[in-house]
Amino acid sequence: MALVTIKPTRIDTAIAHEIADHTNSKLERTAETLTWGADEHVLLALAAAGWLYVQFQRPEERPVANHILTVSLATAVLPHVLKSVFDQTRPDRLTIRGHRRGVPLSGRPNDAFPSGHAVHMGALASAAGLLPTGPRRLVRSVAVLLSLTRVALLAHWASDVVAGFSLGVLVERLLRPPTLTRPRRSRLTSRTRP
Repeated sequence: MALVTIKPTRIDTAIAHEIADHTNSKLERTAETLTWGADEHVLLALAAAGWLYVQFQRPEERPVANHILTVSLATAVLPHVLKSVFDQTRPDRLTIRGHRRGVPLSGRPNDAFPSGHAVHMGALASAAGLLPTGPRRLVRSVAVLLSLTRVALLAHWASDVVAGFSLGVLVERLLRPPTLTRPRRSRLTSRTRP
C-alpha cells in the first residue's frame, strides 16, 4: 500500500463516464495499438539504438544522444517510484459499461497516478524544442495524441495524463544543463586552440 491515496476530480470522473458511454471496440483497439508508441520499453530501445548509432556514425551529435538517453532512463524510472508513493484506482476498474464497449484492463489496478506514458511523451515534446519548427510541431502533436490514448483506454484519469506530461517536460528541462552544456574546461580549451 502506498503512502498517499489520490481521488479523481469531478472533471476526471465526467470525462471517464463520457468515454465509457461513447467508446467502441474499434476505437479501443486503435488506442491500444497507438499507445505502444509511448511505452517505456519501446522508447528505451529506440533511445539506446539511437545512442549507439550516434556513437559510431555521428560523433558530433553525442551530447544530444546522451541527453535523449538520460531523459529516457529518468522518465522510465520516475513513474515507478511515484506509483510506489501514490495509490489511485484506474478508471477502467470502475466501469462496467466501458468494458461492454471494449475498454480493456490496464496495468496494476492502483497505479493510475501518474501516467508513465504521458511522462515519456512530455519529455519527448519538450526535447522537440531542439528541432526545427516543422519537425518540432509534428513531434509535439504525436506526443499529445499518444498521451491522450491513455485517457481513451481509461487506463488513466485526465489529470494523471496532464500531471505526467508536465512532469516529463520538467524532467527534460532539468536535465538539459548537465547533459547539453559543454563543460567550462572544454569551452576554454576549444577557444585557445589555434
